[in-house]
Amino acid sequence: MFYKLAQKVMFQMDPELAHNVAIGSLKMTGNTPLNCFYRQQIAHTPVECMGITFPNPVGLAAGLDKDGESIDAFHAMGFGHVEVGTVTPRPQPGNDQPRLFRLKPAQGIINRMGFNNKGVDNLVRNLMAKKSDILVGVNIGKNKDTPVEQGKDDYLICMDKVYQHSAYIAVNISSPNTPGLRTLQYGELLDDLLSSIKAKQTELAAKYQKYVPVALKIAPDLTDEEIQSIADSLINNKFDAVIATNTTLNRDAVAGLLHAEETGGLSGKPLTELSTKVIKKLADCLQGQIPIIGVGGINSAADASAKFAAGASLVQIYSGFIYQGPQLVSEIVSAYRAK
Repeated sequence: MFYKLAQKVMFQMDPELAHNVAIGSLKMTGNTPLNCFYRQQIAHTPVECMGITFPNPVGLAAGLDKDGESIDAFHAMGFGHVEVGTVTPRPQPGNDQPRLFRLKPAQGIINRMGFNNKGVDNLVRNLMAKKSDILVGVNIGKNKDTPVEQGKDDYLICMDKVYQHSAYIAVNISSPNTPGLRTLQYGELLDDLLSSIKAKQTELAAKYQKYVPVALKIAPDLTDEEIQSIADSLINNKFDAVIATNTTLNRDAVAGLLHAEETGGLSGKPLTELSTKVIKKLADCLQGQIPIIGVGGINSAADASAKFAAGASLVQIYSGFIYQGPQLVSEIVSAYRAK
């Protein structure tokens, strides 16, 4: 009830202003009695993935809490993990506003944020300051002005700084809002990036005596051949997981709606089927060798169940959380326990 009232107010605001107000409010209340307005007890439902025992299979997807400001509040909501970021080596403002649009009739969101964040050093401070023991994955990317050919250097800088403060690290090469970024999903650029990430992981594991898994986040706008190629690269480079999927550039599901022609990545309900198809194809290609974290268009427990059935070990929500609220976490976990 409280969320529906808050949502009604927030949906009267500009989407980015509403986002900033929400994150600011959660930051202030996360460790206070006021978290009673969104706190919920979720049944312990352990899931093994990447060598980690997650307390339940539902995580918060990257992009909502980019700078890790409200981690403890999301812990109070019952999430099994939170993925913060995407973070870049240097702070950057992102793309020009407006850059966030609601497609309410379709329960979708279009964003062209452009990796706006306060930089990796600020994120590390926030990770060190969190009070809860929730598992936190860190999603890393490259700065907009770093040439694609040198992009791996940015990933390695971020990885070096967040390694000892992360449960896992997600390598984001699939945002459509950083020019040229998605070219890293293909061929020699992909293999070079993945091998460099694995070498850095080996180095840092020895340095800190701690193994932190690495996952790759991919786009939904891929052919079957491209998915097979990515799967082969993941296996060859011994990656720990793959996150499928990021937002889509496809607009077929929202044609004619207000804001549908805005540039950027589309998330939410219009992405449901496309994301699930990619997960199924990935699962066929990977044959259980690497776990899949499913994300994209999860607006209900049934949507999450479809991701699990397609081959996902964990799921993450973002747009579905905006439209449905924290109750969605409880509903997904209940359905998972009942299966």
